[in-house]
Amino acid sequence: MKALLIGATGSTGKFLLNELIQNDDYTSVTIFVRRPTGRSHPKLSEHVIDFANLDQYKEYITGDFLFSCLGTTLKEAGSQEKQWQIDFEIPATFARIARQNRVNSVVLVSSSDASPKSRIFYSRMKAELESAITELDFGQYIIFRPGPLLREGSDRAGEKTLVKVVGFFNSIGLFNKYKPLPTEVLAMKLAKAPWKLPQGTSIVKLQEIAAF
Repeated sequence: MKALLIGATGSTGKFLLNELIQNDDYTSVTIFVRRPTGRSHPKLSEHVIDFANLDQYKEYITGDFLFSCLGTTLKEAGSQEKQWQIDFEIPATFARIARQNRVNSVVLVSSSDASPKSRIFYSRMKAELESAITELDFGQYIIFRPGPLLREGSDRAGEKTLVKVVGFFNSIGLFNKYKPLPTEVLAMKLAKAPWKLPQGTSIVKLQEIAAF
C-alpha cells in the first residue's frame, strides 16, 4: 500500500515519516516538500514542488493513503492570509487532487478546538478544512483533533508557556481536553489509524488519542 505525506518536515510530519517507513503495511512512502530533505530510504520517494501550483504535479499524487499534517503558526506565516494559504488552501487542494486520482483514505491532523462558530481564526480555519475534505467523499476519512503539541526542541516561547500552564492545570485535574501530546506519540497513532479504523468518517479526539 502506498502512502502520501504532506508536512513531512514539520514537527509531527518528520516523526510520521519515520513511522510510515518502518511500518511494513506501507510498501512505499511519497513525500511532497518545498526543499530537499536529504532523507534516503528504499521505500521513500521525494518530490520537491511548488505548493502554489499543485495541479502541475497531479501525476505524482497517486496512492492509497494521504496523510495531511501541514500547518504553521500565525507568527511564522506573518498574516492570516498566508496562514490560510498554508493551513487550508494547500491541504484542501492536495486532498482534491488525491481524490480525483482515486486515493481512498485521508488522515488529517486538525485541532481539538476546530469549530465553524469559533471566534478564533485558527479554530474556524481548521473546521473549514475538515468540512472541505468531507465534501470530497473519501472512502475513509480520519480526523485527529489533538490539543497542544509537545514539539521536540521547540523554540516557540508562547508554546512552551502554554504547555507549562496547561500541564499545571492537568496535574490538578483541570483542562484535560487540552492535555499536551508529544508529536512522536501523535505520529505513531496516525500511522496506525487506517488499519484500526473502519471505512467512513472517524474523529479521534484528544481524550481518545492516548488510548488509541
